[in-house]
Amino acid sequence: MKHIFNRPFIVITVVSLLLTGHAHALSLLDAYEAAIDNDPTFRAAIHENEAGQQEKEIGLAGLLPNLSITHTQSKNTGTQKFTGAGAVNNGSLNFDSEVSTLALRQPIINMEAVASYRQGVSQAKTSDARFTGHSQLLMLRLVEAYIETLLAQDNLKLIKAQRDTFEERKRINEQMLERGEGTTTDVLETQSKYALAQAQVIEASDELEVSRMKLSAIVGRDTSQLTRLSNEFRAQALHVLPYDSWQTLALDHNAELLTQRHTVVSGKEEIRKSFSGHAPRVDLVASLSRNKAASFITADRDVRLATIGVEVNIPLYAGGRVNATTSQARANLARTEADLDAMIEKTLVELRTQYKLVSSSARRIESLEFAVESAELLIHATKKSIRGGIRINLDLLDAQQQLFSVQGDLSQARYNYLLAYLRLKMAAGTLALEDLQSIASHFILEN
Repeated sequence: MKHIFNRPFIVITVVSLLLTGHAHALSLLDAYEAAIDNDPTFRAAIHENEAGQQEKEIGLAGLLPNLSITHTQSKNTGTQKFTGAGAVNNGSLNFDSEVSTLALRQPIINMEAVASYRQGVSQAKTSDARFTGHSQLLMLRLVEAYIETLLAQDNLKLIKAQRDTFEERKRINEQMLERGEGTTTDVLETQSKYALAQAQVIEASDELEVSRMKLSAIVGRDTSQLTRLSNEFRAQALHVLPYDSWQTLALDHNAELLTQRHTVVSGKEEIRKSFSGHAPRVDLVASLSRNKAASFITADRDVRLATIGVEVNIPLYAGGRVNATTSQARANLARTEADLDAMIEKTLVELRTQYKLVSSSARRIESLEFAVESAELLIHATKKSIRGGIRINLDLLDAQQQLFSVQGDLSQARYNYLLAYLRLKMAAGTLALEDLQSIASHFILEN
């Protein structure tokens, strides 16, 4: 049969297949876009913010005119008795009546409505600040779940590599024993290491599956293929300000602190609203009405009437309710102010913690990078020593296990550094999409 495929076609086909496989990899930015649409917690935050924005409109309604139309239509049946000229006469009353009224009420002086409006503005700002916090938390939760999955993948890969190394070493030891060049002890040592690694592979596989499920719950997509952090990543790639600058940013921009500050303002307006129960209320009132046979007295009349005036309401006594609600509002304000002080302390502790972690993680990464290089050299030297009869099989197994352990520690240290940096930015209230893009630029597709 004649071959119909030429070399260029095969190369193009293979490249296309590789690109198609990589196209399904879920990058960090793709995961974030998917999370915005699919994460249930964030969707709930969106609707919560939508509801919170209506507080301003609700408060404003108390300052705007109130216009209403009332219409009453009825049939009236009755009797009428009257006395005249010494005689009692009875008459029937049967008539239709209609009453239509267009009424307008516009507050002129209403301290409660003013306080309610200001409180509504504060509550809307509270909702905005809380939503900002939810948006930043979504980014952090996503990266945490993404990195947890990557760590689980790396852990499984390292354990599998360790298991395969033990398996190969076990095969070599068995062959050497058959030739009379090895010992039973070497075989047993390697078999023990191999069995333990095999058990660890099973455990690591289960952990990876759970991590993928957590990430899928956030992004609503398949998470079997992810990008990973480049081996060329260095801690100096992210810019970190001095601590004093972070503290200033946190006190001004932290989402939780902003939310609580607006809550304090809302509490102050609640006091004014409660105390306004002692204040007079003045309204402009106007109406247009048409009364057609409104009563048996005017059964034969059709009256049109327009009125306009000012209504003054002066509270005198409400059973102590105004004093009680005002005292309650003052107590609630004191509580929210104390909560704000506690939040400030908590935020500064978190800020200091993450700042220290960023600084220490950078040094830890450098040390672990050196440790990986040393472990690799140790394996190379141990192999030479075994051939020279200076070291034994167990020494090589220990050296290989040390390399795998240090590689895992280095991978986790790098990811912990990124998480500490994001948490530092969140504590400062400056975590934004640009930070995620900066971190995502250090992630690459698997080879």
